Amino acid sequence: MIKAKYQGVLDLGEQLQIQDGDVREENGVLHISGTAATQYEKNILWDAIKEAGGESPADIVADIKVADDSYYARHTVASGESLSKIAKHYYKDPMKYTAIFEANRNILDNPDMIHPGQELVIPNL
Repeated sequence: MIKAKYQGVLDLGEQLQIQDGDVREENGVLHISGTAATQYEKNILWDAIKEAGGESPADIVADIKVADDSYYARHTVASGESLSKIAKHYYKDPMKYTAIFEANRNILDNPDMIHPGQELVIPNL
């Protein structure tokens, strides 16, 4: 029954390809663990847990590690995107586009010139 409550979290873990995932139920508490590729993916999982169980759920214990914490996320540019749009998505602040630009100076010369298919590093702030 508890597993059904958090099925969306478990499905999301599969979508995100969480490594070394483990799910077990003990005494009415769901224990999940695994390793997310980035901090952003870990945050997405925690948001899903809170959505299903509330801000401080007592019926789930999650131990989610991050494989590479040297950056926040990786993002492949889609048609029509700008650095400010990408910054708004990850940081909720379009003006943080400069942090993304600086982190990708190895492939970007101009913050207004990004191209579909480019893979950008989204830095930790």
